[in-house]
Amino acid sequence: MQVQAFDIGQTQAQIFGAQSKAATDKLNALANNVPANEKQLRKTAEDFEAVFLGQMLKPMFETIESDGFFSGGHAEEVYRGMMVEEVGKSISKAGGVGIAESVYQELLKLQQV
Repeated sequence: MQVQAFDIGQTQAQIFGAQSKAATDKLNALANNVPANEKQLRKTAEDFEAVFLGQMLKPMFETIESDGFFSGGHAEEVYRGMMVEEVGKSISKAGGVGIAESVYQELLKLQQV
């Protein structure tokens, strides 16, 4: 029985070389696919607007005194944070204030460069 010897380092280099070539080929294919998935760009723009609106609404909700059912505390702070986030998402889904459309157009322009 004869065992064939091979260089492990050379084999690893060939494997990693093939993987990096495949990754480069994927990046080139993505770059040539302009514009990319427009639906995903639209969702990204709407998500950005939702986060922006949440950040803008946050100071307004911080001025509301806590009394009644929740009576303040850490749990109410967490709840308010989540509520503000959801209000921002709701406003964005309902048409927002126009930020999403501007961001969407800029994302399209960036992909065409």
